[in-house]
Amino acid sequence: MNQPPLSKPESTAADDIVRRLAAVRARIAAVAKAAGRAPGDVALVAVGKGHGAEAVTPALKAGQRLFGENRVQEAMAKWPELKAAWPGVELHLIGPLQGNKAREAVALFDVIETVDRAKLAEALAAEMTRQGRRPACLVQVNTGEEPQKAGVAPLEVDALVASCRALDLPVRGLMCIPPLGEPPAPHFALLAQIARRNDLEWLSMGMSGDFEAAIRLGATHVRVGTAIFGERAKKQ
Repeated sequence: MNQPPLSKPESTAADDIVRRLAAVRARIAAVAKAAGRAPGDVALVAVGKGHGAEAVTPALKAGQRLFGENRVQEAMAKWPELKAAWPGVELHLIGPLQGNKAREAVALFDVIETVDRAKLAEALAAEMTRQGRRPACLVQVNTGEEPQKAGVAPLEVDALVASCRALDLPVRGLMCIPPLGEPPAPHFALLAQIARRNDLEWLSMGMSGDFEAAIRLGATHVRVGTAIFGERAKKQ
């Protein structure tokens, strides 16, 4: 008697996340190699904004340990338990930070990528002293000088970096988000130029749609969300 063919199991949402994560990692490695860089020179920050613990857990199981979040409050609801369960997680704040959230940010995040004004630098330095915790910091640069976007203007970066250093803030590099609708490469090149001028090592630049261009221009960290976790659910 002929047996019916075994049906292939349908992929689950978790399977899809793991598959997309592997694909992004492979793309990073290929572009880095083509640019004459070692794949290990580029860190993947998986951005879980708008996705719950059920979405980031498959990535954790697949070995991903660097994650990014845009909002302090969302991260506080999600990550303390996950960090306790998964040792070695490094959590990056990649969204704008209000000074009144400096305490929570210093307590939870391992890297704060969005320092963009002297008052915020002062608040973070005070909290680091109070808590005895020193997350690495990046200065966010508004390379397109867009009035609606966070970040310090390119011509003001040197002064802000000097202020951070005077406060003994552990500033390691720069971050940018190029304007929508513009070629990203000139913005990435500008960020790299400013980093060299200030002797800064880290360049956080490049997202789902342009991280390959960012790697070619020297990114040390790329922030990828949609290409791994899919589109966020729209708010009703």
